Amino acid sequence: MQVTIQCERWPVRGVFRIARGCRTEINPVTVSLSEGEAVGRGECIPYQRYQETVAGVAELLQALSPALQAGLSRTALQQRLPAGAARNAVDCALWDLQAKLQRQPVWQLAGLLPPQPVTTAYTLSIAEPDRMGRAAAAEAHRPVLKLKVAGDGQDLQRIEAVHHHAPQAELIVDANESWSLEDYQHLAPACAQLGVALIEQPFPAGQDAALAELPHPLPVCADESCHDRSSLAFLSGRYEYINIKLDKTGGLTEALALRQAAVDQGLGIMVGCMLGTSLAMAPAVLLAQGVRYVDLDGPLLLAEDRQPGLRIEASQIHPPEPTLWG
Repeated sequence: MQVTIQCERWPVRGVFRIARGCRTEINPVTVSLSEGEAVGRGECIPYQRYQETVAGVAELLQALSPALQAGLSRTALQQRLPAGAARNAVDCALWDLQAKLQRQPVWQLAGLLPPQPVTTAYTLSIAEPDRMGRAAAAEAHRPVLKLKVAGDGQDLQRIEAVHHHAPQAELIVDANESWSLEDYQHLAPACAQLGVALIEQPFPAGQDAALAELPHPLPVCADESCHDRSSLAFLSGRYEYINIKLDKTGGLTEALALRQAAVDQGLGIMVGCMLGTSLAMAPAVLLAQGVRYVDLDGPLLLAEDRQPGLRIEASQIHPPEPTLWG
């Protein structure tokens, strides 16, 4: 087994803003595992919100390389690294390598049904309300729009502008932990009248207990509050949905287990992403089969994508070809 770790740079199309800041580029870390002519790959996005850095993730992966060269299994990996970006890259690379070695697609190896195209939301980053309205008008043909909001007193105007310019689109409002109790009490009922179907992570993780007592005029989705199966015990009664991201779960292995455990608990599922290339989205397309909300628009928000990448037609993402992953 040969292990290759690369730190990359991919520019974002324009500027991508959320409540925590803005980005003009992403810095994925990729892992390639080679055995003979077979190569398995995985991509992760270290995320500062979860105390991850590119250098720290690369260091973790370098330290793991001898164990991988000695044949570390995907099962053993779950105990060797914590949930997070580093484990995600390795887990997805191991799935891909197994698929190449056994000449079977990952969906078969995982006991899943044959994947079909999925419809992704398209994200509008934070801007002044009129600019977000213009951005919505340009994307009004998309069936689902996700708008980032900031908890800065302008969110109602942003939602109104987006709904006005894209009246047929189903909307997801993502606060990224930026709302106060007063924001929620004011904005949640208004959202219900403005084409919004889902509110994502209104309060900071660890400060969301109030959701168990507050009215829910719309379903509320946990993102930063949900990482892996260990999170589920804290979500009951607070959220109706969870957003599963491979960089939070630490790979497809735990993500599949989390999806089933959440469904068993009566929670709805969104499959989401950090900004990333098609290599990061490819495993998530398998995870997204049959779920209510899909938010895998990462490649659409970049200036350019990895080639070969996923086939994306408007908002339809097709399953990955083996030349990309799986």
